[in-house]
Amino acid sequence: MLRVGFLQFRPIFGRVDYNLARVVNTLKSVSVDIMVLPELPFSGYYFKDRQEVIALAEEVDKSNTIETLINLCRQADFYLVTGFAEKSRDKYFNSAVILGPEGVKHVYRKLQLFDQEKFWFDAGDIPLQVNTVRGAKIGVMVCFDWIFPEIFRSLSLMDADIICHPSNLVLSYCQQTMITRCLENAVFAITANRFGADRRPHGELIFTGKSQIVAPKGELLFRAPSKREILYITEIDLNLTKDKQLTAHNHLFEDRRPDFYKLICR
Repeated sequence: MLRVGFLQFRPIFGRVDYNLARVVNTLKSVSVDIMVLPELPFSGYYFKDRQEVIALAEEVDKSNTIETLINLCRQADFYLVTGFAEKSRDKYFNSAVILGPEGVKHVYRKLQLFDQEKFWFDAGDIPLQVNTVRGAKIGVMVCFDWIFPEIFRSLSLMDADIICHPSNLVLSYCQQTMITRCLENAVFAITANRFGADRRPHGELIFTGKSQIVAPKGELLFRAPSKREILYITEIDLNLTKDKQLTAHNHLFEDRRPDFYKLICR
């Protein structure tokens, strides 16, 4: 059995040190193997323009935030999947990182930018991949990636057991859709969303909360409230992801007929 969880909270825009301290204080004594945080939980989300991203983004290998989180992973002995505003040379990405006691394990850059993110960030440029953490094969996607089933299916075909999904969801459809994604791929999904609002001079965005963990066969294990901070941890059985048989005569992957799906990849 593997202990996994998420932290749903409300970051304060632009207060990186404050948000980081909240996360560290909340997680420093937890007993867990893999913990998932929301999208952009340290910078906040609702940027006015790209210049604000430039001011708040950090390089992964020179980041005080990343260094602090790695130390947290060492002290508490767990792995962390978290959103992160990433600077890389002259580009800026809405990223997620897998961190552990040994340091940075993987960086994922959001492939599908949502709405005004297209003005703030560069589109992701790192191929999808699966990483092994404590015997679990985990894939990562960020927020709006959920609406593209190709991403979830690709990670599942790479033998992912768990899709870790840092999010700042503002639309109301994702949580229910992830149930279907887990059913059609027989994997676990951990969606860590934030709640509350980013109230900025240029407007306001309200986030939906309702972070959740879904099991293979589309079983909703837990869904958080929409307007409350919550740390949730549970045990999952990875053996459930090995059974891709939907009926005695239907296999989720072996019954695929990709020769007829070529239009998807054009």
